[in-house]
Amino acid sequence: MPYSGPIFIASDHGGFQLKNHLLEYFAKELKLLFTDLGPTKLEDGDDYPDYVFPLAKKVVETNGRGILICKNGIGVCMAANKVPGIRAGISYNLMAAESMRHDDDTNIMCLAAYLSTNDHAVAMVKKWLTTDFGNDERYVRRLEKIKNYENKK
Repeated sequence: MPYSGPIFIASDHGGFQLKNHLLEYFAKELKLLFTDLGPTKLEDGDDYPDYVFPLAKKVVETNGRGILICKNGIGVCMAANKVPGIRAGISYNLMAAESMRHDDDTNIMCLAAYLSTNDHAVAMVKKWLTTDFGNDERYVRRLEKIKNYENKK
């Protein structure tokens, strides 16, 4: 079933063009609206944590989902996973997009703007938004262990 809750999106300068493409495509083609948390204009040399932390907090507060984009996807993923309650993963292909939702219940998808075409990114986001968590006992058990570890800090 397609996801219908709140969706937030942000990038740094490296993901700015792809972010804008996704915003335009999903608004026009699927009538799906994202809340854009920045940047609103291209600023070379901006720092991804300035966009990642507000987005991750919104995802936790709303029990929503988020999409973060930088050049290779790694920086935004590392930063997002510092926020308790976030389960961010990097998607480089459709299989990763599907399994990170089905097996790991990710609430943030990280994309690598320099390693993906616009069409491929659209396909990965669609796959991620339409894949439900598998809810298998082993998946739930693993996520519970992560949650318990976070709560010990």
